[in-house]
Parts: sequence; C-alpha cells; structure tokens
Amino acid sequence: MSIPRRTVLSVTAATTAATALPVPAVAAETGEQAPAPARAGAAQLAVLRSAADYAVQKLRAVAPGVSAFPVGTRFEKWVYSQNGDWVGGFWPGTLWMAHLHSGDTRFRDLAVDAARRLAPRQHDTTTHDLGFLFTPSWVTAWRLTGDPAWRTGALRAADTLIRRYNPRGRFLRAWGGLDDPHNAGRVIIDTMMNLDLLAFATGQTGDRAYLDIAVEHAKTTQRVFPRPDGSTPHVYDFNPDTGAPIGPQTVQGYSPTSCWSRGQAWGLYGFTTLYRRTGDPQFLTTARRLADYATGALGADHVPVWDYLAPQQPYDIKDASAGAVMACGLLDLAAATGRDAYRQTALRILTALAETCLTRRSARADAVVARCTRNRPAEDGVEISLPYADYYLLEGILRVLRPDALDRAIDLSLP
Repeated sequence: MSIPRRTVLSVTAATTAATALPVPAVAAETGEQAPAPARAGAAQLAVLRSAADYAVQKLRAVAPGVSAFPVGTRFEKWVYSQNGDWVGGFWPGTLWMAHLHSGDTRFRDLAVDAARRLAPRQHDTTTHDLGFLFTPSWVTAWRLTGDPAWRTGALRAADTLIRRYNPRGRFLRAWGGLDDPHNAGRVIIDTMMNLDLLAFATGQTGDRAYLDIAVEHAKTTQRVFPRPDGSTPHVYDFNPDTGAPIGPQTVQGYSPTSCWSRGQAWGLYGFTTLYRRTGDPQFLTTARRLADYATGALGADHVPVWDYLAPQQPYDIKDASAGAVMACGLLDLAAATGRDAYRQTALRILTALAETCLTRRSARADAVVARCTRNRPAEDGVEISLPYADYYLLEGILRVLRPDALDRAIDLSLP
C-alpha cells in the first residue's frame, strides 16, 4: 500500500521540534566598525559570470516566443498566466536583469512589452502582491527609462495596496478581496517583500502615509513572526475585527511550528530593505536574526531544503528559489552591516546554485534554474523551475559582478 507524502509529513509533525538541528545563537549588536567585505575569488566570479551568460543565452532562445507570464514549469516547459498571477513582475524583471548584464537592447524591448501587459493589475484589490508585480517591472522600468508612465502606474499600485491595511491590527491583509471575510485577518511573511513599493511611493510623492503603513506592518510582523531562535512561520492570524493576535499557521510550510525556507528568505530580505528605506536599527536587528537562523540551518551543499524543520531535512526536497532570494538578502545585509560573513555565505549559495541547479543538461528546458519547490504540502510544483528563481539568481549575480549597473535598476542606497 502506498502512503501519500502529505500523510508521511503529517504523522511526524509532533517530533519536529525535538529533532530540529541546533542553530547558532544570534550575534549581538556591538556597534563596532565591521571589516569591509572581501571581494569574491576569481574562481567564484568565473562561475557566476558563466551562469549569467547561460541565463542570457537561454533567454535569447526562449523570450521571443513568450507572450504571457511564466508561473512555473511542467515537463520543463513554462506554464503561463495571462494576467500574471502573483509572479507576473518577475518575467519583465528577469529581462531587465538580462539587459543589464548583456547590454542587449532586445531584452529591454521585451521587458517593456511584458511590463505593459501588467497594467490592469494596478487596480487589483484581491492581493497583497502588488509589490512583487510592480517593483521589478514598472519601478525598474521607470528607473532605467525615465518614462513617467511607469512611475505613475507604480504609484497607482501603491494606492491600491494601502487599501488592504487593517488599522486595528496594524497589518496588510495577505489574501482575498477587501469585502471578503475569508482570510481577512491573515498575515504572511511574504508581504515584507511588497513593502518597498510603499517606500517608493513615499519617496516619489513626499506623502508619508505609504511608508507609515509599511513601517506599521513591519513592526507587527517583527513582533509576532520571529521565534526566539530567529525562525519564522509562514502565516500569522489575527482577529480582523479587533486586531487581536490569534497565532501562527502555515500554508506552504511543513507546520505552524516549522520554518519554510523561502518565507525565511522573504523575511530577511524584506526587513533589510525596510532598514535601508527608514534607517530603523530594529529592522536591521530583525533581518540579522532571520539571516543567522537561515545560515545556521543551511546544509553543506548550500542549497536550502524546502522547510528547515521538516522531519526529512537535511535530506529533503530542495528549493533553489529560496537560495536565490536568500543570497540577494544576504548580500544586501552584508552591505548594510559591513559583515563579510553574510557576503561569503551568499557567494557560496550563488556558486552552489550555478554549479548544481541550472538547466544546462537539458535541451528542452525553458527556465534557467531547476530544483525549485513551490508548495510541497499541496504537492504543487515539486522539483520544477519557478520564475522568481531565475530573477533572483540574476539579481544576486549582478549584485556581485555589476553592482553599479544593478543600482540603476534597484535603489541600493543605504540610510
């Protein structure tokens, strides 16, 4: 008799906490001058440059035939969404990254065409993911082209996003329409990555309301998500009418008490970004707590498992997309703190992804990065390719190889 994987996962939930691997304690803030980050070695640079070149080669072959938004692969071929789902911003974002690396104007033209197709989503009140949709696509387009239409559209998306703010609980609701009671009190760690759209809106308009909402949401997340060891759940529920906290939950993680690796990466990257936009040292402290847990939970191969506390780890299914996001966040954190250890771990992750997770051996693959996992508990997208893995791999490599060029697309300034 075969036993479904979900059943195997469920029956061992009670033992997860007891069998978790130890994680190094969070380093204390000392206020000391940290040493300047060391440069990557020649061998690492060669590996990363080769990976970026491979991505450009793949995109040159695949991108001209793409007329919708990749959401994942099936049998190594992209499956598409016409409206972009929550991932639509990553396809034009990846094309922008390819343009920056190669200088090829065809990628710029394709990125513009793809981003334009997201225009109807500026007014989408059913999702918190407007940052994912419009920051790597429209904000980047505005920064690289100067066309004010991109800025205007991104500001409209920010106006839509702040409508999701619940002032009683001081959070942005994650899912569902504004008048839909289902999930009305649900907050997820992913939203930390959507807050930079609000910081952009304040920077462009001078209206503090956008950034104030981002800060209040981040403070709420900071209060309830990180555990004493620095790990986080995927979801935290509140009473939407009173704002009172209910407790942790999960959708894409193993359990409410586990640590979904991509969510941990969203958190550490998101808190670092908000520190850069506000200068609030508490956000930097939180980013370091999340980063220290994640780096301590990494296996020797430096490719994260899908959940750091699932009972089959460290021999479980991998999620290369979590590694790509984590590497970008760690490089950002290294720049913000001056701590070389974060940079070196990021370089090891990027090198591991480049050496063990690319689709080089497949003649039919549409994507650049393999070994990704979208939602393992639902058996949805296990060991596939995902568009955000391709995007963040290139972003991470450009942070190392071409930081000045990347700063033109993504505001990397420090407070």
